[in-house]
Amino acid sequence: MYAIVETGGKQYQVEEGRYVDIEALEGDVDAKVVFDKIIMLVNGKKSKVGQPYVSGASVEGKILKQDKAKKIIVFKQRPKKGYRKKQGHRQQFTRVMISKIRTSAKKSAKETEEVSTAE
Repeated sequence: MYAIVETGGKQYQVEEGRYVDIEALEGDVDAKVVFDKIIMLVNGKKSKVGQPYVSGASVEGKILKQDKAKKIIVFKQRPKKGYRKKQGHRQQFTRVMISKIRTSAKKSAKETEEVSTAE
């Protein structure tokens, strides 16, 4: 089972137990992160496509590290004019370990189990 999540203006495919590098988020290392903008849940024939988002679904994760990616070089040149300009930067990112993908069906099933065990 995997989900497609929207964050930082981009879309990422995430699975439980795997990490993903996304645009920089606020938060310290080992902080919990919840993504609510789930575009699609894929689980065989039980797949769901959101319009625009899947209602009741969320993805939970934990921040592993805040870091910078490798340097990106931006080089501009105009032919026959002698114009050359070299710039570069290191893009910041956050590495998140995905712990749970929750759907509304899973939540309701767990809630019904809790109610039946309480009686």
